[in-house]
Amino acid sequence: MRTLVLLLFAGTAWGQLPEGPGKAETQRICSQCHELDRSISLRQDRAGWQATMDKMVSLGAKGTDKEYQLVVDYLAAHYAAEEIPRINVNTARAIDLESGLTLRRSQAAAIIDYRQKNGPFKSIEDLKKVPGIDPAKIDAKKDRLIF
Repeated sequence: MRTLVLLLFAGTAWGQLPEGPGKAETQRICSQCHELDRSISLRQDRAGWQATMDKMVSLGAKGTDKEYQLVVDYLAAHYAAEEIPRINVNTARAIDLESGLTLRRSQAAAIIDYRQKNGPFKSIEDLKKVPGIDPAKIDAKKDRLIF
């Protein structure tokens, strides 16, 4: 019964996608590993959607370069962020760090673990000390960070 409810919900959610070029590709590619709500909940600018797509491809999403670009175009057109929120690295949840900084779950968890063990971050340099975090990725998002 639970499976039926989930399938019905998934069908309803996919049906709510706005019409437009890239809708079919978005449905097919994004449903390979997670549900619709997770895909569109991020509300990102074009660069954010491109980074998310790059991450999904690196994790095994299947499609062509043309299809990936259609997905990015579709999501940027229909699920753009009104304003990209800043992230307080001393209070952010793992999901906020993951999506806001385009990190893997393990990296977001490492930030929280480091924060709990070492206290609040005071600067971007403190954040770069977290083992397993790419300093270049942090530098790329430094304008979004609050300490």
